[in-house]
Amino acid sequence: MMYRTFFFVLLIFTLPLLQANRNVSNDSLEYLLNLIDHKAKYMAMKERHINELETALTAVSGPDSLLYAAHKRLHQAYATYKSDSAIYYANQNLALGIRQNNTTWVKESKLTLASLYLTGGMYIDSYHLLNEIDSRGLPNDLLIKFYDTWKQFYKFYAFNNPNRQLYLEKSNAYRDSLLAQLDPLGNHYKIVYAEKLHDQQDYGEAKKLLISMLDGSKDEDHERAVLAYALASVYQQEGNIEMQKKYYTISAICDIKNAIKENAAMQALASLLYSLKQVEAAYKCITSSMDDAMFGNARLRTYEVSKIFPIIDSTYQETEAKRKSVLTTFLTIVCILSLFLILAVIYVYLQMRRIARVRQQLSEMNKELQRLNAALQKSNDDLALTNAEISNVNVRLTEANQIKETYIGQFLDLCSVYINKLEGFQLSIKKMVMTQRMGELTKTLKSRTMIDREIKELYTTFDHIFLQLYPNFVEDFNSLLQEGEQLVVKPNEVLSTELRIFALIRLGITDSSKIANFLHYSTNTIYTYRTKIRNKAAVPRDEFDDLVMKIGRINKIG
Repeated sequence: MMYRTFFFVLLIFTLPLLQANRNVSNDSLEYLLNLIDHKAKYMAMKERHINELETALTAVSGPDSLLYAAHKRLHQAYATYKSDSAIYYANQNLALGIRQNNTTWVKESKLTLASLYLTGGMYIDSYHLLNEIDSRGLPNDLLIKFYDTWKQFYKFYAFNNPNRQLYLEKSNAYRDSLLAQLDPLGNHYKIVYAEKLHDQQDYGEAKKLLISMLDGSKDEDHERAVLAYALASVYQQEGNIEMQKKYYTISAICDIKNAIKENAAMQALASLLYSLKQVEAAYKCITSSMDDAMFGNARLRTYEVSKIFPIIDSTYQETEAKRKSVLTTFLTIVCILSLFLILAVIYVYLQMRRIARVRQQLSEMNKELQRLNAALQKSNDDLALTNAEISNVNVRLTEANQIKETYIGQFLDLCSVYINKLEGFQLSIKKMVMTQRMGELTKTLKSRTMIDREIKELYTTFDHIFLQLYPNFVEDFNSLLQEGEQLVVKPNEVLSTELRIFALIRLGITDSSKIANFLHYSTNTIYTYRTKIRNKAAVPRDEFDDLVMKIGRINKIG
């Protein structure tokens, strides 16, 4: 018993650890939720890289081109991490270009700043910078950046704008110019072209192109995050929720591993999870997205997140309140059941002690009976009783001992069986409590099925033991009844209720109230049964019970 309890407690404490350490797919939602808790690890890696770049900056000496390159590396590192710092280093390069009268540096820095201002929601500043740049004479790489930034500007500016369609058309025009400058075999071209296919509602071709690129992407870098997000957007238009959720998750995982704070996937995933009623996961994702937006000072992203965050947060708080209420109720029920269990264990312990005392008393009674048998034998010899009388007394005493021994043994066996059943019932209740099957638990506690089954089993056990002791009881009992009034046992019975009543009388239990308690009937019902059988007797009614007491001789068991 103690070993089983220890094992059960050990299982309770180790199961969550086993659950937590089981392998999960590295592109699953569960993996992402776990990764959110370890964002600091990837941020620390990013910080170390930036610190190395800043250290290298302080060591720069020589031509300004080296300083310009060092600033460029830093604003590129900060671009999706901390926009303020990225803007600072881009401004440093702008000042450097102006100081050196280097138009290429100036234009490149202005394009960089315009792109960073878009991320921060500073559209006017971005617009002014872009208008200052003359695209004529720009080298191809800056011309690509020029068209790309204008495309992004009009696409962002169309967001929640009454003239949305007008600005989207301008964005599309710059996108076409951008495609004309890009290498059709390059990933940049394919990503922009997939965006065009998406906007033209050619989702099949867009999806085919993005999947081929994603399958060819081995590293969990920023490009993979962009591809997965674009693919999720295609599936969103197709209404495929599962695939949409899968690729938003992949994109968000890549963003975390690359410490990208300016991201859209986590916010989109939070909205999707909320619509799927996965409130806890949605809350964790939207909280992470809000933290990233505020950390990176991405004003546009912060604004977008702030629109949905209060909705998810409110629902999450309500869910948590309900969960706490359920948990409180559950703990209360567990405490009550534990109290009942303790009382049951105490009761079983007391019963076992009582059984031990009864066994001791029976042992002493057997010794006393043996002593009385010896004394009776001596008395019989002294009184010169006949051999037949002595034999009769011994038989009756042996019969009494056999009845006691048989029923005591069965009583002890039944006690052991009932203790085992109580143990099983206890484990069943524990399982229901642990798995929160409260409805099933309530139904089990209210049901009388087990009680009725145990009563039926008790009667069956009694009947079999009694007929082992008195195998001819039914025939002998029917011989005391009038012709045609004999009792017939049904096919699925061992003894009928009437036969069971007089079986108890044959064992010496003649009090109707005691018989009623054993058979779970009222005293009046027992009295009615006894009167009804006596009225069918073929012998005098007042002698019927005495004749029942003389039926048969005990069958020696064992």
